[in-house]
Formats: sequence, C-alpha cells, structure tokens
Amino acid sequence: TLGFPEPEKIVPISEMKELVEERTGAKAGTTGSFFKLNPKVDDIPERYALERNGIRLMVMGRTKKGGTGCYCPENTLLQTLVSHLLLARGEVVILDMEAGIEHLGRATARAVDRLIVVVEPWRRAIETAYRINELAQDIGVRNIAVVGNKIRSQTEKDFIVSSLPGFIFLGFIPYDQALVDADLANRSLLDSSHQIISEIKNIHQALLSTAPAPAA
Repeated sequence: TLGFPEPEKIVPISEMKELVEERTGAKAGTTGSFFKLNPKVDDIPERYALERNGIRLMVMGRTKKGGTGCYCPENTLLQTLVSHLLLARGEVVILDMEAGIEHLGRATARAVDRLIVVVEPWRRAIETAYRINELAQDIGVRNIAVVGNKIRSQTEKDFIVSSLPGFIFLGFIPYDQALVDADLANRSLLDSSHQIISEIKNIHQALLSTAPAPAA
C-alpha cells in the first residue's frame, strides 16, 4: 500500500534469529529456556526500519508456520519494542495489526491515543470488532473508533452502523477497483485512487476532531 519496493523481501523483526538471540539471550523458537524480559531495543528502529516519503516502516512479525516452536523470546522482543516506540519516542506511531492486539499490554495501553478498528460489511467482521473492543477494554484502551472499509453501497454502510451501536465512526472507505490494481502492481495508494484519498483525508480530520483532551 505504501509503495515500498519488493515488500516480500522485508524480513520481520521476529524472524531475525541472530537479533532475537543477541537481545533476549535465547534462540528463536526455543521453549523452556531463560531469556531477558527487558531486551535492548532503542537502536532497532534506526538499524532496521525502511524509509520512503518520510515514512519509516518495520515489519514486526507474520503468521507463524506450524511446528516452528515457541514465540516466547520473539514476543518479548516485539512487546518491548512496541513499548519503546509508544512510550519513549516523540513520534507518530501507527501499528497495523491483524485481528488482535497481542503486542499491546497494560503499560503501553495508556500511550495509545486511538485504537481504530477497520470493519468490512460482513457479520464475521462485526464479531471481530466486538472481540477487539473487549480485549482493548481489558488492558485499559478506552479510545476506540471504527472505520468502515470496502463499502459498495448505502446498505452496507447502514449495516455496519446498525450492527455497532455506541461506537464512534470516523468514516467509510469505498471499494475501488483501482486500489486492487495498485496492489497487484505494488504502486502506492497515494498514486492510485483520488476517491479513497479524499475519504482518508476526511477520516484524518474526524480523528483530530474527536481526539481525547490531553490529561491535566
């Protein structure tokens, strides 16, 4: 989406075995071993992030294959890195996570200004939104909002709104074949769909206008 070249060649932090062992003291994928719970991570963004158009990108991890062992050392490294990014750096941080918030803990939850749940017009997506909301509440994330995605009609928009009463909605991104074509060609979203870019700008403004007041 961001147009980084050859994204398939980006190695996730969790799969950098030498880095995981160096920082945690345990080999990646091992079980029953001792490892550091507070590994050094402050230099990782500068060393491993890719940069394009003022955006720095790090891939934390991806779905693990069966039979590849425990993710304990890797998860410890990732959780510490996420905490560092959110708590120790004066930067805008966007975490694009799959349907879960496993790398957020109670310590980092207070640094999350807004948790945005992206919902498509499907019943399973609605169920997932409720589950994420419950998990977020459990760890203290209170500022939750919804963005509808791949909306083809007013009926689909109404379905999401009626299925999620009480949620704050920031906007609705329409389905656009141009975005699919851009993904296939690995072109940036910014160069692909004026319709979607316009709606994202509206969502940005809604995000700013509904931002919680800073603590006194």
